[in-house]
Amino acid sequence: MRVVLARPADVDTLVAFRTEAAGWLARLGSDQWQRPFPVDRLRGAVEAGDVFLVLDGEDTVATVTLTSRATGQGLWTERELAEPALFVSKLAVARTHAGRNLGGRLLDWAGDRAHRAGAVWLRLDAWTTNEALQAYYLRQGFRHVRTVRQGQAGYGGPRVSGWLAQRPARPADHGFVDETPGPRRGPCPGS
Repeated sequence: MRVVLARPADVDTLVAFRTEAAGWLARLGSDQWQRPFPVDRLRGAVEAGDVFLVLDGEDTVATVTLTSRATGQGLWTERELAEPALFVSKLAVARTHAGRNLGGRLLDWAGDRAHRAGAVWLRLDAWTTNEALQAYYLRQGFRHVRTVRQGQAGYGGPRVSGWLAQRPARPADHGFVDETPGPRRGPCPGS
């Protein structure tokens, strides 16, 4: 399997991934991702080079967003934002490929990329009410930092994704063929 950068032509595929994931989450009883994500923000993340796809042959089977910018205002402290970190979000695996540890491998890939970029941390903010997702991230080596419930979501409405976690950025044998340009090396403050 290969990791590639998403292109603007992939936005419809990414929207379909989110729709599929939202349906699966709803069947599990979670309210996560039930509000549509603004397509213009998704397109902007793709154009910024922050969205990655996992391909199995020619089929897109997973996606993740990885950026040097914190994914929500008021979540991380000034001191934390001064530490070199990359932020992972919008991790989704096609239901056809569920149960194969693609999510764990993609988190390892993200941590490896963060390490190569000079980051100390791989950070995330997870859905505040999705305890199963939080437990998953803890099993993936993340440490819970705190939960922030005050404030607004990045695209309106109340804060819903304030369970903060991090793990050290480190080299990893993730097993993917990485066809992306190498990360920009240097400080990556989460501003």
